[in-house]
Amino acid sequence: MDDDRWARWPEPWAGTDADMRAVVGAVPREVKDEFRYDEVPWQRFPHFYGPGDEIPGLLATLASEDAEAAGRALRQLQMNLHHQGSTIAVGALAVPFLLRIAAAGLPGLRAGTLRLVAEIARCQHLGDGSREGLLQVAEDPSMMEGTTECPVDWTIQAARHAITDDLHLLFPLLADPDPDVRSATVFVLAAVTSEISRISSALQLRLAVEDDPVVQVSLILAIAQLAREHQDEHAPEWARHLWSDPGRPPEIRIGAGLAWLCLVGNPVPDELRALLTDPSTDQYGDLLQRVPWLPSVDPNSGLRRCIHEMLTPDVP
Repeated sequence: MDDDRWARWPEPWAGTDADMRAVVGAVPREVKDEFRYDEVPWQRFPHFYGPGDEIPGLLATLASEDAEAAGRALRQLQMNLHHQGSTIAVGALAVPFLLRIAAAGLPGLRAGTLRLVAEIARCQHLGDGSREGLLQVAEDPSMMEGTTECPVDWTIQAARHAITDDLHLLFPLLADPDPDVRSATVFVLAAVTSEISRISSALQLRLAVEDDPVVQVSLILAIAQLAREHQDEHAPEWARHLWSDPGRPPEIRIGAGLAWLCLVGNPVPDELRALLTDPSTDQYGDLLQRVPWLPSVDPNSGLRRCIHEMLTPDVP
């Protein structure tokens, strides 16, 4: 490849068959709805452990009624498409099919399938519970994915656009009877790229009636993530109202405290510091570890690590 093209990287790849945004965007809706895997260019994009044309077989097994085989397929897809917190190009191609399988497949695998979708559609978060990092979605634009020689962020954008195109599959899952499915759905919706007002309103309406603390905190972080990326100037006041209200449940106040810290660069108020460092807050760590944002920060104590990194960023 000529040096001039490399010097102008990645612009020469934009819109080509190496740009995952173009590749995923070119898949017709009927191909996705009818699971016509043979019309998708899997073979051009390897996964972390092998050729991309292995992915359709795993997707088909995940969609089957054999719960044991479907569970194995989901675990294999999680390893192949999201290795050590990283996203790979072929994962974006899988997103539309994963969403359809989550909507219509085995209920017991729905939450895990949705979490995989959300992780494909965001940057690597291993160990990052900082104010700048917890709700970050976009990847460093300079990070190149070796199999396509294009930015990882283009793959993330492709996955996010695919999610946004299939909102009709996700909205019904906000009322799923399984709270893990509801929180995973919220995690996915936080990655959308348009219709922000509509989605934020839906999340606010759900928060008003939600009674599960894990889902409540997930809703708060999702609303904050959308507000942060799309610069909603009213969101910090909303989050502060939640965490500063002693009449709110502790889980809501804790989640809103984390959200507020991610939304502003202000010094930490003494009242919020006292809330997050109170010994009683630590007792919610195991419960809130089920909030989808936290396991990637720390597989055992995501809440504790977030609080440490947000309140004492200079202390290892």
